[in-house]
Amino acid sequence: MSDAAELGAFLKARRAALDPADLGLPPGITQRRVKGLRREELAQLSGISVDYYTRLEQGRAKNVSDAVLDALARALRLTADEESYLRNLATPKRRPRSAPQRVRPELQQLLDAIQAPAFVFGRYLEVLAWNALGGAVSFDFGNLEERSMPKLVFTDERAKQLHPEWDAVCRELVAHLRAESGKYPGDPELARLVGELSLASEQFRKLWAEHAVREKAQGWKLIVNPVVGDLRLRYQTLRLPDDPDQGMVIYHAEPGSATERALGLLASWVAEAPTGERPVNTRPARPHAW
Repeated sequence: MSDAAELGAFLKARRAALDPADLGLPPGITQRRVKGLRREELAQLSGISVDYYTRLEQGRAKNVSDAVLDALARALRLTADEESYLRNLATPKRRPRSAPQRVRPELQQLLDAIQAPAFVFGRYLEVLAWNALGGAVSFDFGNLEERSMPKLVFTDERAKQLHPEWDAVCRELVAHLRAESGKYPGDPELARLVGELSLASEQFRKLWAEHAVREKAQGWKLIVNPVVGDLRLRYQTLRLPDDPDQGMVIYHAEPGSATERALGLLASWVAEAPTGERPVNTRPARPHAW
């Protein structure tokens, strides 16, 4: 799909997600046949002509001005992530040709020094590096050939056992991939991943069509660990200044919680397990996970 077509599809999806009653609009003489706002209603709220807005949705408008983007963002009540996505689609840039992703030895040393589950993710949420506790919390990445989190979550049956809130995890992953796709529209590697997941998972196809956008910045995860049971973990994502395509995700428990005690037990298990059974990063990061 072209950048202009992606922009139109996003506008249409966000328009359908709005409730006219929340905006103080009348229900109309007849019952609405579709959800959300009509084109003419959104055009009026944005202060642009219906014809021009129609061309935007149909992918026939180019060089959209900042003023129009501002007006659309306000009318659609976009979040900061959604507005960034809108602007990226309106003024697309191509991802520069890049070398295979590598994790610097110093970064791996930092991961190993962190006394909490920690990972480094690549461009499309493939796990490039992790510490021992990170490898023990969920998937044993050291013994996996496939380390793409989207593929693991949508195609590996173990994901539903590890993540009882599987639907929420799926939504978060897809929203992040959608945000990533807006940074470099037309990225062939991301398009390949989306195509593969669309063929493999009906759930992914459904969520991708919703055009939800959200950066993976912070949140909660409930994980059922096979060794210590339920872990209710908060996570924070830190983008690396020298490589914004990589991010370090650190999980931590609330002080004094049952999860904090369980993590302590898991850390002891990792430290005492025989070398061959410990989940550590012993393989070099592959350039891509597909």
